[in-house]
Amino acid sequence: MAQQELKRDLANRHVQLIAIGGTIGTGLFLGSGKAIQLAGPSIILAYLVVGIALFFVMRALGELLLSKVGYISFTDIAEDYLGPRAAFVTGWTYWFCWIMTAMADVIAVGVYVQYWFDIPQWIPAISCLIILLGLNLLTVKLFGELEFWFALIKVITILALIGIGVSLLMMGFKTDAGTVTINNLWEHGGLFPNGISGFLLSFQMVVFAFVGVELVGVSAAETSNPQKNIPSAINKIPLRILFFYVGALIVLLCINPWTELNAAESPFVKTFSLVGIPIAAGIINFVVLTSAASACNSGMFSTSRILYNLSNNGQAPTNFAKLNKNHVPGNALWISTLVVSVGALLSKLIPEQAFGIVTTISAICFIWVWGVILICHLRFKKTRPHLHAKSKFKAPLTPFINYAVLSLFAVILIIMLFAEETRPALMLTPLWFILLFTLYSYRRKEKNIKLSA
Repeated sequence: MAQQELKRDLANRHVQLIAIGGTIGTGLFLGSGKAIQLAGPSIILAYLVVGIALFFVMRALGELLLSKVGYISFTDIAEDYLGPRAAFVTGWTYWFCWIMTAMADVIAVGVYVQYWFDIPQWIPAISCLIILLGLNLLTVKLFGELEFWFALIKVITILALIGIGVSLLMMGFKTDAGTVTINNLWEHGGLFPNGISGFLLSFQMVVFAFVGVELVGVSAAETSNPQKNIPSAINKIPLRILFFYVGALIVLLCINPWTELNAAESPFVKTFSLVGIPIAAGIINFVVLTSAASACNSGMFSTSRILYNLSNNGQAPTNFAKLNKNHVPGNALWISTLVVSVGALLSKLIPEQAFGIVTTISAICFIWVWGVILICHLRFKKTRPHLHAKSKFKAPLTPFINYAVLSLFAVILIIMLFAEETRPALMLTPLWFILLFTLYSYRRKEKNIKLSA
């Protein structure tokens, strides 16, 4: 039996850095370029709004996870409060979320490698997947170590960016684009140069930038001391958002007028090229490459664990619940990696559109998952007030904040419906949910026939 249990090999430093890695990824390093082009300097406010909303989602998730020892992930929570149908749909949707995210990340790997080598995007994408698959098949501790060092590289990079940016600001440094000054935030068309519409249209990419923030919840089953480590990681999210997103973007936009940034390239690489340090630009490109690999690594971890959990709950084939000798769900990892490899195919077939399509689908599905967490928390407080009363990690401002954040998510989906770029993906995504509800009804009907026989 020991071999059929996930190991609790993730220490506090792993959980802390997984939480940081989950809030710094491809959406910031690459996607922020597109978001800045849409919103201009008001992008800082968009990141702040979504970041605050997701902190409350995480506080709700934290209270739920710690309310019962047996919870492995929020699919268990969904089943407990919303029933097996909701658990089935949410579990498979979360798997699909990370599949889409990992696809975006392998596409980004191909884009970053092209900074040095003129090769097709799909070649480095496939190479990255093969390497990460081999490493993830070993031990969960190795996953924790990989994320620890990947996240550390991201942290050091942003610290360096902010440090250099502040120094240039104090010096009044001149670049090819002009003087480094805080005035760049409003001198090129104001804080909302493309109006409120541009600001609102940026929310899709901003939402995608935060996908993975809930990964600390998925890792709960393999955390050595969840009662201590999960609250610690969640409570530090607001500071990380203020520093790594808001702080980094303010510095970027002080160095570069937003009009100088290209939606197709990383604004971080552009910034270091602009200040006249070409070798630094190459180093930053390497950093954002490792960031994309890190996010893909997180995707492979989470998709394999969610399939493992679905299988244990009878909602996926039993083979996905089998662990290898290293206590890793190897079969689930293999199948998830094969599906993610479709991202490499997309980068070959539609290299210009691939990133935008998969990030939009990912953002929509993550909104579903985050919404389910908030609804489960509302049910938790209403149906089990005794558990809420004795909770040592109560989510603040409930139930008001739950409804407020759910309303924000609804507004973001409506914005996506009106945006030409995101509308096709939004119209197609319901097909996924129709498929899941149909499959669940079919499985339930089949099960009832077997029981009656």
